[in-house]
Amino acid sequence: MIERRPFDSLGGADHGWLNAKHHFSFAEYHDPARMGWGALRVWNDDTIAAGTGFPPHAHANMEIITYVREGAITHQDNLGNKGRTEAGDVQVMSAGTGIRHSEYNQEPGVTKIFQIWIMPDGRGLPPSWGAKPFPKGDRSGSFVALASGLPGDEGALPIRTNARVSGATLKAGETAEYHLGKNRRAYLVPAIGEVDVDGVRLLARDGAAISDVETIRVTAIADAELVLVDTAP
Repeated sequence: MIERRPFDSLGGADHGWLNAKHHFSFAEYHDPARMGWGALRVWNDDTIAAGTGFPPHAHANMEIITYVREGAITHQDNLGNKGRTEAGDVQVMSAGTGIRHSEYNQEPGVTKIFQIWIMPDGRGLPPSWGAKPFPKGDRSGSFVALASGLPGDEGALPIRTNARVSGATLKAGETAEYHLGKNRRAYLVPAIGEVDVDGVRLLARDGAAISDVETIRVTAIADAELVLVDTAP
């Protein structure tokens, strides 16, 4: 089953400094049919104006993955971590018992991110943060694990959940396959481009909720950049 969720159907709000679109219920947007997908709880599509951002605030017991689509985001937290994550790269914050952080766009232009929250497998672990570059050329034509709690993904940023966040870049006409398994769920979003997913066409920033599919086959109609989350049901 592949359910297309068009970008224009997403909830969200324009706060001036932040234009946010929500694939799942978040903040003042509530849709009982879109409360999550497996362990995936939040997928926000955020555009952040230059010189603005999220002031210090707290989280606990959540795996928070930030995929930067354009510009860069600068992170700082009460553990002493500070870092700048730029387009194509990923940062992971395991909130654990609690962490307080800020995320600012200190760039001259807008920053665009996917903010992905996945429920952890356990509670009570110490918080942590990390970031890593993932050159788009290294994931050309195939899916590469960016953040993962699954065995065999040693090159990915670690997350404390039975899930994997993968990325791929495809040239028009190229096809990539992802082995999911019928007992798993996936959520796929093209950051840019247009793709065909087993006969379902997705435009840029559309979502696809996928289940009961052994192998996902994605063909680029136009040059595309893809982000996929694979979780337990």
